[in-house]
Amino acid sequence: MIEIKNVHKSFGDKVILEDISAVMEAGKCNLIIGTSGSGKTVLTKCMVGLFKPDHGDIFFSGESMVSMTDEQRKFLRQQIGMLFQGSALFDSMTVEQNVMFPLDMFSKDSYKDKKKRVDEVLARVNLKDAHKKFPAEISGGMKKRVGIARAIVLNPKYLFCDEPNSGLDPQTSLLIDKLIKEITDEFNITTTVVTHDMNSVMEIGDHIVYLYNGKKEWEGSNQEIIFSNNKLLNSFIFASEFLRDAKDMRMLEMKGKISNDRNMDEMLK
Repeated sequence: MIEIKNVHKSFGDKVILEDISAVMEAGKCNLIIGTSGSGKTVLTKCMVGLFKPDHGDIFFSGESMVSMTDEQRKFLRQQIGMLFQGSALFDSMTVEQNVMFPLDMFSKDSYKDKKKRVDEVLARVNLKDAHKKFPAEISGGMKKRVGIARAIVLNPKYLFCDEPNSGLDPQTSLLIDKLIKEITDEFNITTTVVTHDMNSVMEIGDHIVYLYNGKKEWEGSNQEIIFSNNKLLNSFIFASEFLRDAKDMRMLEMKGKISNDRNMDEMLK
């Protein structure tokens, strides 16, 4: 679990984050959403230690990041997996070498053990036969899966994903969402996803934090978002008439289900 407590961050006279408090829950996909310039990226960089908050603190499993020594912070970073927006694979390395890179950096295991771990994570993301291929030889969706494999190869407790569906077609985006969700559930990872993809919000948004102009405007689940009366949130999520109509239909469906469930409860009494 990651706790964000009263975090402020400014650059010069420009306030980027103002009194942000939120909890990223373990074993869940925690999404940070908002328009460009809302503070999503800066908040994420504060969480992974690239920026230090001007005020406030961030706690990883109860441990204050602000109060950590350099050695403690280095150890924490080894428990963090990162999936970058552009996958950030090394073009001159094969898929296998890219995934092994964090093990080469942080592990003292033998090559045999590292190779076994690489085989395991590539199999987990359904890339059993891609070991010797180079990034230029695989599709965008495959690159994302290689990025996920590299992000989890050290068995991280925390996983950060920056726009994981950027540049992907809708069908591949759904597959990546499903994979992130499965890995989060399977390994009880605290996963934080920065996204603009509304499909991701509705598909895997166990817990959602919506930022607006550097402030936390709303927090809840993808089920609660349907019934939200927050005008700023609704204008962001349901920007088109089609999506607004879809929301209205979904609300009617869920209200009907709730009503049917209550009727069933009465019948069973």
